[in-house]
Amino acid sequence: MKNTAYRSQLAGCSEILPTANCQLPTGFTLIETMIAITILTLAVTGSLFTASRAIIAAQNARTQLTASYLAQEGAEYVRAVRDNEYLSAYQAGGTNVSTVAWNNFLAGDINQCRTAECSLDLTRPMGYGSGSSLFQCTGVECKLYILASGVYATERSGQSGTVTPFVRTVQVTNVSSSEERIVSKVLWDFHGIPYSVTVTDHLTPWQ
Repeated sequence: MKNTAYRSQLAGCSEILPTANCQLPTGFTLIETMIAITILTLAVTGSLFTASRAIIAAQNARTQLTASYLAQEGAEYVRAVRDNEYLSAYQAGGTNVSTVAWNNFLAGDINQCRTAECSLDLTRPMGYGSGSSLFQCTGVECKLYILASGVYATERSGQSGTVTPFVRTVQVTNVSSSEERIVSKVLWDFHGIPYSVTVTDHLTPWQ
């Protein structure tokens, strides 16, 4: 019955030039449907890819900002060591306080960070060695952990924390008898790509 109605509908119709009295059947063919699905899939995939890249970029920016703060903290700590030597010399009194403080700074704990890179653990007392904040490190020994308090420390701090991707090192280089260059560096991997942030500072004696 349906075949008869279909033939009756096509009777007198020309597929090349239909007349006003001729109405060909309408609808989507299989090819048209596949093309529409393909276009829709490409549109959705492009939007998802863009959103994914935006999330990754935001995560990377946050990580870089944290690394910058950690590197700056390393340089500021060495400056604090110099200032601490000056305060000690000032309280002790005497002449040439600035010179005495500077010589103590050069010959003191920071001197250990010349021959090799040091790591920094702010949960330990100021100084150099196994129980102090500065110590020579290599590889994973320099890796930072974040404690429950939000403070970044090393594994040797003895407190439970969550490992981070960051490795921080501090090294001192002599420029002249009255100038020291401090290089604080933070390295990390993000999605398999290595990154680094370096903060350089120059210290001179108190005048």
